[in-house]
Amino acid sequence: MTKAKIQSKSGATANTKATCKVRSPCPIAKTLDLLGDKWTLLVLRDVLVFGAATYSEFAKSTERIPSNLLSDRLTRLVSEGFLEKQSYQTKPPRYKYIATTKGRAIRPIISAMKKFGDDNL
Repeated sequence: MTKAKIQSKSGATANTKATCKVRSPCPIAKTLDLLGDKWTLLVLRDVLVFGAATYSEFAKSTERIPSNLLSDRLTRLVSEGFLEKQSYQTKPPRYKYIATTKGRAIRPIISAMKKFGDDNL
């Protein structure tokens, strides 16, 4: 788990832990709790397979993820250590998202899912 600083409207900050709620100690269940929603693996696929890096590149994905969900998934993937957010422009602020070592570790899972889909669906 990572620690994040949360700033309130008053400007005060507090340390909190980024948490991913898990339903069981099973590694498969824990992975699904983090990555098993409709969009998260598709965002990682776009980074790892299609080379997407900017918000607008993710938004152009064939699946058309709603903007609020895209923002949420990118934030979560950064807080959980799968992606790193890097500034590439200051006015207006723009960021790119780069897969970390942890994020790149998902590539074999995505490849296996692609093979399964090609072979069976």
